[in-house]
Amino acid sequence: MISPSAIRHPSSALRMPAEWEPHRATILAWPHHKKDWPGKFEPIPWVYAEIMRYLTKNERVRMLVKNEVQKADMLYHCDVTGIDSSKIDIHVIPTNRSWMRDSGPIFVYQSCGPQSGSTGSRTARKDPALARRAPQDLCMLDFRCNGWGGKYNNHMLDDKVPAALNEKIKIRHIEPMHNGQRVVLEGGSIDVNGKGTLLTTEECLLSKIQERNSGFKREDYEQIFEKYLGIRQVIWLGSGVTGDDTHGHVDDLSRFVNANTVVTVVEKNKRDVNFAPLQNNLKRLKKARDQNDKPLNVVELPMPRPLMFEGTRLPASYANFLIANKLVLVPTFNDPADRIALSILAECFPDRDVVGIHAVDLVWGFGTIHCMSQQEPA
Repeated sequence: MISPSAIRHPSSALRMPAEWEPHRATILAWPHHKKDWPGKFEPIPWVYAEIMRYLTKNERVRMLVKNEVQKADMLYHCDVTGIDSSKIDIHVIPTNRSWMRDSGPIFVYQSCGPQSGSTGSRTARKDPALARRAPQDLCMLDFRCNGWGGKYNNHMLDDKVPAALNEKIKIRHIEPMHNGQRVVLEGGSIDVNGKGTLLTTEECLLSKIQERNSGFKREDYEQIFEKYLGIRQVIWLGSGVTGDDTHGHVDDLSRFVNANTVVTVVEKNKRDVNFAPLQNNLKRLKKARDQNDKPLNVVELPMPRPLMFEGTRLPASYANFLIANKLVLVPTFNDPADRIALSILAECFPDRDVVGIHAVDLVWGFGTIHCMSQQEPA
């Protein structure tokens, strides 16, 4: 369903900021879908509370709750763990699940917009408020959510999250289109440096398995990224980590930590199923160029030992960290590689506190800290 207030085609340049640029808030959705963590749901709200405890010291949290009962449960956990609830903006917006990286909005800046007194675009002429905007405005991209390419069918409420949230915060709302159809794109499938370069994977966006957009090819996605995210260079990696139910999200693989540096996970055990695909990604990154045709600085992150639960290999990865104001929250897995990963990331973020968050329970939901969150730029 198309929102009547949404703009289908942007009239001026858009830019997706890097995650380390200043945040107004981090968006979370209070966990309630117990089937995401079968048999292990009880500790999950406490993990969320621990993450909120750190975030609220540096920025606001925008919390989505399903109903008033869930709101009370969230506030109870805040009270018990000493979280200042005045730093939380609570919105009653029903969700199917809690993975805001993929069902929440993606924010971009609009630059070179029409100024007051100019003829401007047709859209701006119809809406004088748009014509009075500053040269750089925050906009919300509302990509479609289709349950990770049809992997899950409980996504109808999640698909409505960006439009529902925009009723609360009221900024420019854009529904990206390509070839006459609304585009499906999850935030976990991309990572940007804020300067014009984007990371993604062929497994996620180009495979017929869990297909996001029927018929879309590499060139289609590159056109979408240029038009809606301000991207001039796309770096295509190969496959994701074993156990990833998204079929190849890049936020478990490789992440920008500054404009020309990427951290990427590698597996040292040659007999591990992740060894070959992660080496392939490493080779691609070492050959890659940024938006200025310069090579990237590539930093290797270890992988934890295989983490199993009820016979299932879980997608445990240190790359699923969240960059917040003055802070980086990193999933840890009771593994010897925890301290190595934290040390590497501390060197990558010398101006931020790098904090480990116990994620052995959280990853049973096939996602951790980056998957559950979405940043709202300042």
